[in-house]
Amino acid sequence: MDQGRCAVREASQPWPVLAERCYRALDHDRLEFRDTTGRCSVASTGAAVALGLCVLAAPEIVVGTIIVLGAVVVAAAIHDALEVHELRHRYAEEAGDTSGTTQTLGAAEDHRKPERAPEEQGSQPPVPPLPVGRSRHPHCEPVPVSRASKDVAHNACADRFPPNRYPGMDVSVNGIRFDALQVGARVLWEIKTHRFDTYNGFIQEQELAKELVQLSKERDTAIDCGYDFVVGVSTEEHRDALFKQDSNFKVVVTGCQR
Repeated sequence: MDQGRCAVREASQPWPVLAERCYRALDHDRLEFRDTTGRCSVASTGAAVALGLCVLAAPEIVVGTIIVLGAVVVAAAIHDALEVHELRHRYAEEAGDTSGTTQTLGAAEDHRKPERAPEEQGSQPPVPPLPVGRSRHPHCEPVPVSRASKDVAHNACADRFPPNRYPGMDVSVNGIRFDALQVGARVLWEIKTHRFDTYNGFIQEQELAKELVQLSKERDTAIDCGYDFVVGVSTEEHRDALFKQDSNFKVVVTGCQR
């Protein structure tokens, strides 16, 4: 009900903590919870709520546990938040960091406390696997950072067009800033909103030379980390000029106005 903001905000927390803090943000009229493990039965006045929280906080989330009734547009945002949490969990394991603070689930925890096998300790809800290789390295994790550009029109385009997974923020990958990380996809974007077609020939050449250095570096970083890379430009003239310089770039016309 909050457009996925709670899930994104709490993405770095362990799954049970995220479930507890964001449970009230769910639209319970549009969600149906199923206890597929048979371990969440409760006998209390608030049985429905307790069942839902128990299901959400379970150490393993299986297909069919949560049924969405009707279209929910924030599904991608919630998936992205869980993906970030899974990435951070894996990075900590790969770095040999097994330390951490154990956090309790609160009152709803008393309803379940299931016995868990040792191999299940610390398990996380499954997310689609990432490409194997360098994209699994910690330096490839997308990190939201403050906007480098103060251009309101440019930033609005970067948030709206891909659309941006982190509205109002740039994304840093391996120390390189990108204007946006696309919602629901491993695609990094660079947005250009200047009116390239209004420049004279000399200025266009200077601008292209500068852009090619920047875009090539960004594309190489994105590819090395397992992302696709797209350049968004405002005009067809700008797109055609970039294609002439390097036809391997993926360039789309956003139509964003200055």
